[in-house]
Amino acid sequence: MVRCMKLGPVVRASGRALSTAAGRQQRRALAAETADQDQVTRKNFADVQRERKEQAKNSVLISCPSKINEKKFLKHLSRHGEVANHFFFDSHGVHALVEFVNTESIISLLSATKVPDNEDTCVLPFKSRFIKVKSQELDLHHVKCTPQTSVSINQLLKKLSGAKNIVDQAHIILDELQLTEESIRVRYLVSSLVSDIATAYFPEATVHLYGSSVNSFGKMGCDLDLFLNLDSLKDVSGKPASSFVTEYWMRQVSSGRVAQQKVLSVIGECIESFGPGCTEVHKILSARCPLVRFYHQSAGLHCDLTADNEIALRTSELLYIFGNIDSRVRPLVFTLRCWARVHGITSSVSGHWITNFSLTTMILFFLQKRNSPVIPTLDQLKNLAGKNDKRIIEDNDCTFVSDLSKIKPLENTEPLDTLLIEFMEFYGTFDFSKNCIDIRKGVEKNKPDSSPLYIQNPFEQSLNISKNVNKCQLERFVHLVQEGSWTLQKQASQPLEKGKEHWGLASILFPTDSDGLFRSKKRLDANRLGSILDSLKVSNNNRKTTTQKQTKH
Repeated sequence: MVRCMKLGPVVRASGRALSTAAGRQQRRALAAETADQDQVTRKNFADVQRERKEQAKNSVLISCPSKINEKKFLKHLSRHGEVANHFFFDSHGVHALVEFVNTESIISLLSATKVPDNEDTCVLPFKSRFIKVKSQELDLHHVKCTPQTSVSINQLLKKLSGAKNIVDQAHIILDELQLTEESIRVRYLVSSLVSDIATAYFPEATVHLYGSSVNSFGKMGCDLDLFLNLDSLKDVSGKPASSFVTEYWMRQVSSGRVAQQKVLSVIGECIESFGPGCTEVHKILSARCPLVRFYHQSAGLHCDLTADNEIALRTSELLYIFGNIDSRVRPLVFTLRCWARVHGITSSVSGHWITNFSLTTMILFFLQKRNSPVIPTLDQLKNLAGKNDKRIIEDNDCTFVSDLSKIKPLENTEPLDTLLIEFMEFYGTFDFSKNCIDIRKGVEKNKPDSSPLYIQNPFEQSLNISKNVNKCQLERFVHLVQEGSWTLQKQASQPLEKGKEHWGLASILFPTDSDGLFRSKKRLDANRLGSILDSLKVSNNNRKTTTQKQTKH
């Protein structure tokens, strides 16, 4: 339920006045920091998480009219305390994310809102930091909204044509596709709003972001992955300190999986009933990893909420470290992910395609395999770990150093364009029939089974994270890296033609050879159609199996 705030004429602002100049200066500083191509963030993963969560805790999401007097809007909010940051964005209507300096300001603001009257329906009041503003002002105009989606491929190609060289092009791809400061803030606020719902029933539980939103490789528009950490609830067991023993916080169940399903079922019901802006709520509790899937309409985000998925969070931190120990890693990953999506190597639809996680792992493995490595192996990061870094999760060793200052830069100085071509050369000749990829050791190993592509999970070593990839899709990948390597090497041997529309990375993102383009598109369409049909067959079989099980019960 959305609480309402009426915005009328404001005579004066009480307390500390809002300094919008400070907010703009902060955003310019963040933009300048992002634009510095050679700078690598040196903040530890845990420090970033704490900082972002604190920002989200002090923030509110406000649904606004399409036109609003921004100056009076901010003056009204400043009645409740100093505003640290704010911005507007458009997602099924104009919304504002407002961060206050103190949490007390949010309490004051919420106390000034009211529950809307509706004679036709019964309102279920729920205290939420998502509110709606109604304005009766006449002096209104459209506010500038920050974009929440990445540029189109055609717009990207136009920007690439004006670059100085391939390295510059790779950084343009990074800047255009990576999550913006505003998008990251929206994601943490949604997580914080979900946490408000979860902790109403399970006060000791915590909600964490994992995956693309936090691992430094997130693209604008990517899904929001959340996990509900219930570990603190398990700590109630053990030898009692006195004669008083707490009652069970939940009925005894047969397994941890059943416990997760019961908890997620309750949270899913609450999100559907009391989660403002949350729609399309689906409780997928029979999946290998039970989850609640929903769409946060006001944030424009598809969200997945799982329980006790600590290994996924640990994997996110590992990727974050790899992305922040060398300034070449992130532009290389973003460039190759963009190339892979354009050519249908990866897809937003589940099936036999290579996933972004698998592709990123392949890139990291390549960087470990250089004659002079660009990044260390997971085992090398483990050797640098301190006592507080030790993590054993479900009998899996997830230990590695968390302090980035302990990881010294390696000696490799190869330019980004060289690494890009060498990546394609490396996998164009890689023996996938015999070898598997392992970023823990950084060496090829014999495949333990006949899967076309075998990439060992860095922590759960018995799992193949690319088990879904079939032979056809792997052959397409090999063909395209060979084709891309040839195209880039050919261009590298020729002088740059000024004014040429498609050169450098644009040439592999948008092939100019009409015959080659037609053949590639024909192969792409045929292979994608075959994989889609295979995926539909698998889904249909799963539905039949589920129906049969339900019939039996």
